[in-house]
Amino acid sequence: MATIRDPLERIPASLVSVSDYERMASEFLEPATLAYIAGGSGNEQSLRANIEDMARLSIRNRLLVDCAQGHTRVSLMGQGIAHPVLLAPVGHQGLVHRDGEVAVAHGAGATDTALIASTQATRRLEDIAAATDSPKWFQLYFQPRKEHTLALVQRAEAAGYTALVVTLDTPVQPLSRRAQRAGFQLPAHCQSANLADFSAQARPTSGAADVFQGLMATAPGWQDLAWLLGQTRLPVIVKGVLDTDDAEECQRMGVAGLILSNHGGRALDGVPSALSVLPAVRARLGAAYPLLIDGGIRSGYDVFKALACGANAVLVGRPQVYALAVAGALGVAHMLKLFRDELELCMALAGTPTVADISARCLAQDIHFTNPGY
Repeated sequence: MATIRDPLERIPASLVSVSDYERMASEFLEPATLAYIAGGSGNEQSLRANIEDMARLSIRNRLLVDCAQGHTRVSLMGQGIAHPVLLAPVGHQGLVHRDGEVAVAHGAGATDTALIASTQATRRLEDIAAATDSPKWFQLYFQPRKEHTLALVQRAEAAGYTALVVTLDTPVQPLSRRAQRAGFQLPAHCQSANLADFSAQARPTSGAADVFQGLMATAPGWQDLAWLLGQTRLPVIVKGVLDTDDAEECQRMGVAGLILSNHGGRALDGVPSALSVLPAVRARLGAAYPLLIDGGIRSGYDVFKALACGANAVLVGRPQVYALAVAGALGVAHMLKLFRDELELCMALAGTPTVADISARCLAQDIHFTNPGY
């Protein structure tokens, strides 16, 4: 059995792309843990779609465009953000590094990167917030009891988070077959620190009990989203949207923005990629409504393609976990620098000095997906 390495303290010269972190992760993670992180639900159709749909798009290079005053700044939820790559909410990061989400926050702060802290973090949301001066949002899972949900919201407000991201696509969390085959079990030291004071700490997974009368008995509905909107002064963003009708209903209710996502291929298998539904959702909701996407973002070129398809910004999930495992906060910061450097290079060669200049015209083909899904 191979020896698991300690996180690096210096970045080697051979580590030159985001994909290098994924390639090296097996040296720093137990096989079962790696299977849990890398795997998707079902037959992993949606997991593959995230990568394949991104690869199908090509970028137009343009000549003789003045990019001397170029920058990557964007505005989201009324906040100025240095670049459109955000750290997605990823739970249980204590699995891969002793400092877990606090190390990620240090990496975010070092690179002016907006961070979304997870309800399922292994470090308390207050400790994560204190570790970065960059913009930070809190990702919320509805709890079975409203008073527990409200307690999380109030803690996030008090800790300085400036938006709430409520994830709605996994009232039941399908089990990854890769993780099952590898015998993965969440270690005792990686429980959800933010739920420690509540009686029910773990979110249900399929196979644990009957689905409809068991797991779905406390699943949130539209009335719960309406209730949440009335409980906080923060903008509320809904994560996990793929259907245009759902997107329009969220907009009508007063949701501040959406994150189109198939949960990294870890929710309902067989749904389309967020990228493939983005043009239709953008057309339905209008040019001004904030739309972010995640899934399959592995380079600055992918970020550019997502922006060209209509996104305001993107989230990266697995890349931050691989970087955290390989080199801790230093790895997270370096990974984000790679994203930003590649995005800036791509923008310059595509003749788009600002993010506002990126549009569908920057792609070498019309935006058309053979299976948009909805």
